[in-house]
Amino acid sequence: MIYTFGEALLDITFRNGQPVSAWPGGAMLNTSVSLGRLGVPVSLITEYGRDQVGDLIDDFLRKNGVDTSHAARFKGHLTTVAMAFLNEKNEASYTFYKDYPAERMQTVLPEPGGDDLLLFGSFFALDPAIRTVLTKLLTTAREKGSFIYYDPNFRSAHLEELPTLKSYILENIAAATLVRGSDEDFRNIFGAENADEAWEAVSGHCPYLIYTASSRAVYLRTPSLSLEVPVPPLEKVVSTVGAGDTFNAGVAYELYKRMIRPGDLEKTGETTWTSILNTGIRLAGEVCGRYENYVEGRRLKYKG
Repeated sequence: MIYTFGEALLDITFRNGQPVSAWPGGAMLNTSVSLGRLGVPVSLITEYGRDQVGDLIDDFLRKNGVDTSHAARFKGHLTTVAMAFLNEKNEASYTFYKDYPAERMQTVLPEPGGDDLLLFGSFFALDPAIRTVLTKLLTTAREKGSFIYYDPNFRSAHLEELPTLKSYILENIAAATLVRGSDEDFRNIFGAENADEAWEAVSGHCPYLIYTASSRAVYLRTPSLSLEVPVPPLEKVVSTVGAGDTFNAGVAYELYKRMIRPGDLEKTGETTWTSILNTGIRLAGEVCGRYENYVEGRRLKYKG
């Protein structure tokens, strides 16, 4: 099973001041839907309301092969809504409208095992209100030998909070088997300007790093490998919303399909890594050509 831990919300995208799409969103929700459409077993650990927006999200997840048995449904408060405003490069800036209850994540947590993957990240993984829940989940996953994949997804909107949140980010990195972050993430968190500087900041906490540099290249840094995989140019970019999340889905899909465990990374070679990263690049590129935040349909079928 692949478990994902993250926010669930309604993502409304605007271009030139006008709404152009509305889809269930949130970084790990996007990843989950892509994984569900790719045919792998995936369960989203999240929370959303028992309102119309929450019902829409719940129905959408189930129809796309995402298990919601670990989703907390709260009453008396509204499901989060995000406004994504696209600039001339089709890059998004966000405004969030949140109405969480005082008691958060009231759900039964799974116990990931040695054959499972756990993906987590974004601001949801830094929220003090659910820190205890996340710590419990990560502790169980590490004890059972799960593969833990962390994407900080730390955007400039939260820079003022970095002094308070950085210790949580470092704890998350230290708990992970593999860290994947963008050039923007590592610039915001560590002031890193390239993959090597990001690797220097991360390697003391986690020995495996994927550094994505937008449309330029993807870089892998491990104790034994330094790899650069170019990103091919795209014919048309409609929206970059969900591209990084879908990249994560592509990498997770490959790790799961190939049954790569934490102890296998040391002997995973350049050819295998290149194939894994290229799957992430290809799927992220496809998402950039559409308004949905996930891959289209069930074009790939996992056979476990």
